[in-house]
Amino acid sequence: MAFDQEIDDVVGGTLATELDEHVRYIVQVMCRRGEESCHPPAISMDVDAHLIFGSWRVQHTARPGLGFVIDGLAGATPAPADYVNEILLAPAHREDFLALVDRVGLVVCKHVGGDDALHRDVRGRSSRGRLSQGEYFHHDGCTGPIPPRVVEIRCPYQEVERHTFTAIAPFPEVVDAMLLELPARLHTPEIAAAHAEVLADEPLSSDWDVVQGWINRAIRRALPAEEQRAYLRGVDARVGAYREPWEMGESRFIANANAGHTMQHRRAYVDAHEGKRPNGRLVKRWPAEANLVECDEACEL
Repeated sequence: MAFDQEIDDVVGGTLATELDEHVRYIVQVMCRRGEESCHPPAISMDVDAHLIFGSWRVQHTARPGLGFVIDGLAGATPAPADYVNEILLAPAHREDFLALVDRVGLVVCKHVGGDDALHRDVRGRSSRGRLSQGEYFHHDGCTGPIPPRVVEIRCPYQEVERHTFTAIAPFPEVVDAMLLELPARLHTPEIAAAHAEVLADEPLSSDWDVVQGWINRAIRRALPAEEQRAYLRGVDARVGAYREPWEMGESRFIANANAGHTMQHRRAYVDAHEGKRPNGRLVKRWPAEANLVECDEACEL
């Protein structure tokens, strides 16, 4: 594609080995609809400094697609177990780390120890016959006046493993995927018009959130619970959502609200909901905000 050389010009040298594949994926997603923002994100060689926090260098796992995965920090001495709070979110490095999340959309931190007392338990009351609100793609803070910039979801160390996944996908591309995955028999006139615009590679004439609401209402009214879940799994696959099993001591930092590109997330069942199966808990916080606010029902997982 035409932007390939531009990406190569912008993300060269050391940075190319660190972020090139992830940046290329994000740009391809952004350019899929021919948006005005179809250009490489504001990345320069200075971004390499964001991979060094004081005397600590990020150790990461290269992977295709969405998600920049941090395995830990390397330095002259072992990093603290709670390297997220003590280093990445320390006052000296906090803004650099949050800017990295803004830029790449999703940063996954593995092997995080320490205290999660500043987090809140994530609620979610799904059942075999009914989806919770958190099973539909959403941004956090969706009912408040100002959504949080970044959402951190953590799987703490606990006795029971977490078997329910969390799907994370780029917005508004996830709405495209929802339109293309939706069966034609569920198209209302408004949805059909939006679907035609996507097929024609034209900008939507209606707001992305509004179109997403139309689709969610259509599937809730017409499809039984397990068919809704199967449809959403198809959306995950079409948009290339990050949907990896949770590991204990893992934190996922999601770009939720910024001037560039954001992500939506949802509670995801990879198989049919069997009900009453023990499930490890998740905790959540909004690390860019001064005051932690519990999610309302519309923002549960």
